[in-house]
Amino acid sequence: MDTEAQHTERDRSSPPADSPDAERVEESEGTEDRSRSVFMSVVSWLPGGGFTLTLLICMASLLLVSTFVMQPFQIPSGSMQPAFRVGDRVLVNKLAYRFGSEPQRGDAVVFDGSGYFGDADYIKRVAGVGGDRVVCCDKRGRIKVNGEPVDEPYLYPGDVPSKVPFVAVVPEGSLFVLGDHRSDSRDSRDYLGLPGGGMIPVDSVIGRADWIAWPIGHWTSLERPDGYARVPAPGGTHG
Repeated sequence: MDTEAQHTERDRSSPPADSPDAERVEESEGTEDRSRSVFMSVVSWLPGGGFTLTLLICMASLLLVSTFVMQPFQIPSGSMQPAFRVGDRVLVNKLAYRFGSEPQRGDAVVFDGSGYFGDADYIKRVAGVGGDRVVCCDKRGRIKVNGEPVDEPYLYPGDVPSKVPFVAVVPEGSLFVLGDHRSDSRDSRDYLGLPGGGMIPVDSVIGRADWIAWPIGHWTSLERPDGYARVPAPGGTHG
């Protein structure tokens, strides 16, 4: 009895061979077989077979990440020491300024300097954003932004904020940028009075340097320094 009951149950779960449901099942199985056949044909066509396909998928994934999310950048000079050393590999967050966000004072940003600094990518620290008035220097040798003195603990040991006095008003949609190693950095100060005025368009910013990934011994995540936290909004200057 048990055997007959089981046999009857199996018959109920399977549609008759000449029913529309059976045709749909056969069609579905045929589609799956064809897809599997095409996939296996592609794999067999590639030199190295499945290993090569896996490698290509990984490379495509890395390309997508590098294009839209995170891009490695090698530090080319000592202009951002001591935070960034020559040869360091930093990971640039390309999503940091998407979806309405914009660079903030104190951020280390990578930007395309074509037409402004030179035909290359650069890394500098944002000292002023649109509407800011950046001045050097106060009686203690500090730069002032919108009248507020800024302490810069990231400066290269022995450097002063600037040996050359300057006053810069940053246009909307632009940035005033400085290197941390001020005595070894060509930055916005050097282009004041020239076409572009040393200002970097926000649209030229590639992203924010968020991590030092290499060498392993120098690995660290980067945070925005708090020296600019007391700077008032543009128009709220008090000195």
